[in-house]
Amino acid sequence: MKTALILLSVFLLAIPHNERGRTSENKTTVKPLKQNNMENRDYTATIVVNETPETVFNYIKDIRAWWSEEIEGPTDQLNKTFFYHYKDIHLCKIKLVEVDENKKLVYQVLENEFNFIEDKTEWVDTRLIFDITNEGGKTTVTFTHKGLVPDYECYDVCRDGWGQYIKTSLYKLITTGKGEPNPKDKEGFNAELAKRWKLD
Repeated sequence: MKTALILLSVFLLAIPHNERGRTSENKTTVKPLKQNNMENRDYTATIVVNETPETVFNYIKDIRAWWSEEIEGPTDQLNKTFFYHYKDIHLCKIKLVEVDENKKLVYQVLENEFNFIEDKTEWVDTRLIFDITNEGGKTTVTFTHKGLVPDYECYDVCRDGWGQYIKTSLYKLITTGKGEPNPKDKEGFNAELAKRWKLD
């Protein structure tokens, strides 16, 4: 027994210092929580209403009634494109790319330009996703701006904007029949810039 203990001690001392506890060190360097923190970073907003999924679905498609009256082109037709602008501050070309009747709408941002950040194209190739579910007589709308993450320079402004449009304007449109979209107002609008963004 004594000999076995001596041999074990000699064996342990023979292991280089930087090799000892390597297994446990490797375990501590793997941080799945960090990976989880990197997931689900897209902007999301949720509203719950006492309306049918069909009613909600139709209100969402009527983007002029809750986002902006300054929209050109169809917002409710699959594979069709519309053009949104807020003066010359934000211009955006968007296409409806997925429709699951009364359940889901997905819009893809094809082109985008902001005049207040360095990378004016931050929204390009992001998606605006509306998931509609119904349970217990209540309908839930989960809006996700897929690709709009805190790393974006525009994130704080966009987060506040979507909060207003989804949680206030769209919610009021669904529950009262009247939203709070940007009014149709051409003051300060850059006509030359808009011309470059016209729909095909």
